Amino acid sequence: MDYSKSGNPKGARSTLRGPDHAQKGAPKSVKPPRETQEELLARMKAAAAEKKAAKKDDKA
Repeated sequence: MDYSKSGNPKGARSTLRGPDHAQKGAPKSVKPPRETQEELLARMKAAAAEKKAAKKDDKA
């Protein structure tokens, strides 16, 4: 029996991926600027103050 003929067919080995794959000259993706520690702490304190004020308003 010829075992090489059994099973799924093997895919093409050297096919081109198409024109959209890794084009040269494409614009690089830009990451958004990171938040500094001072900005992060200020944002967290403001959120905590808002939450505390909202909780205080709910009680009254």
